[in-house]
Amino acid sequence: MNVLLVNCSPVKNGATAEIINIVNSIIGTKYSIRNICIDDYEIKFCQGCRTCHKTAKCIHNDDVLNVIEEYSWADSIISVAPSYWADIPGQFKAFIDRCTPWCNTHEPHAVIGQGKKGYSIALRTGPSMRECNRIIESIEHFYGHMEIIPTASLVLCSVEYKADVESKRSEIEEFCNKIMKV
Repeated sequence: MNVLLVNCSPVKNGATAEIINIVNSIIGTKYSIRNICIDDYEIKFCQGCRTCHKTAKCIHNDDVLNVIEEYSWADSIISVAPSYWADIPGQFKAFIDRCTPWCNTHEPHAVIGQGKKGYSIALRTGPSMRECNRIIESIEHFYGHMEIIPTASLVLCSVEYKADVESKRSEIEEFCNKIMKV
């Protein structure tokens, strides 16, 4: 199985990246893994022109197709997103907005493949699960429109720095073990 790990944060080496590293070390023992950080790509904002509703292609020429190639390669996608004002980071939201050509709410639409499973991990600095749940809802909403099957999620509160991730290791390991049993 091919698994894509998506760092949805603009911070390439923070707590989100540390969670990705742990997931990679566990799941990578069984599956083929690719890691991407959304901030490594040039993604222009959607212009709302709706050309893609008629053509299933975007007017922009940037790195969105490179990210979509990674999604197409994967059998499972694991998105890891921190809370930015109680939702996903803007860089990941810009990517989602640009995925309208693959969105199943209009015809024609492009496809990334069938039967893909989607997993979500949300983290935030404070103790409130509500913000993490909102992040999970945003990711799963995106998955649904991309015809990725939302399969499982994990919320991690009170995580601000890389060092904070270690106290959550057992939860992350348990989550990874569930993925490997599917």
